[in-house]
Amino acid sequence: MTGPKLNEKSFVVGERSGTKATARYVRASASKARVVLDLIRGLDVVSADQVLQFTDRHIARDVRKVLASAVANAVNNDAQDAEELFVVACFADEGPTLKRFRPRARGRASRINKRSCHITVIVARMSDDRIAVIQARQERAGGAAGRGRPQTSAASRRARVERSRKKTEPASAAEAAAIDEATAEAADEQDVVDTTAELAADVETEVAETEVAETETEATDVAETEVAEEAVEESEDVNTPAEGSASDEAEASRVESEADDEGAV
Repeated sequence: MTGPKLNEKSFVVGERSGTKATARYVRASASKARVVLDLIRGLDVVSADQVLQFTDRHIARDVRKVLASAVANAVNNDAQDAEELFVVACFADEGPTLKRFRPRARGRASRINKRSCHITVIVARMSDDRIAVIQARQERAGGAAGRGRPQTSAASRRARVERSRKKTEPASAAEAAAIDEATAEAADEQDVVDTTAELAADVETEVAETEVAETETEATDVAETEVAEEAVEESEDVNTPAEGSASDEAEASRVESEADDEGAV
């Protein structure tokens, strides 16, 4: 092709609009690749990479590789800053088509076209005004990656620590002294509360032990009284003569003998 592509933002033959990377003979149709390329055209490279990462299309992985290659070319070959680049142009050209055939009914055959494409991504440096706007947005959001999230977890952790220190750091020595005094008073109050709770627990423990001792004493007295009563009853049973004993038989025989003597007289 003799002339430049219109979507390269370059209308003069031989003019270079940015740093380019191309993936040739990608086994996918150009129409499918163009759907994904339309999503990232004009975005900065960070946002474009995020869009491709979460795009639910198989061709998005190939497009993301081409974008990373274009950024690497700009950084290594043209000494550009990766955070200042944006996708100035991206397009997909049709590649060679592989013709395959499948047998059909009645001796016929149908052709299957296995298409390919050439994916091109061009990145260039953003204008100073746009870079200033993006940096201001990132500073307001609280991180280098924007949307309130720093680029790395370490940077995010450092930012959170700094914000926490700024919130908790006293403004003057008087405020620091007041905070220390309030903390000491709170600690003293807590000690008093803990001491009162311990004394109350000790009193409750002593009362419970006293009640248990009294209960055990009463139970012991009752048991001893029952044992004494049982012993008295057993002694009475032993002293009382049983019915039909030897003394009763002797008394009966004496009475009978007296009655016999009276009858004889």
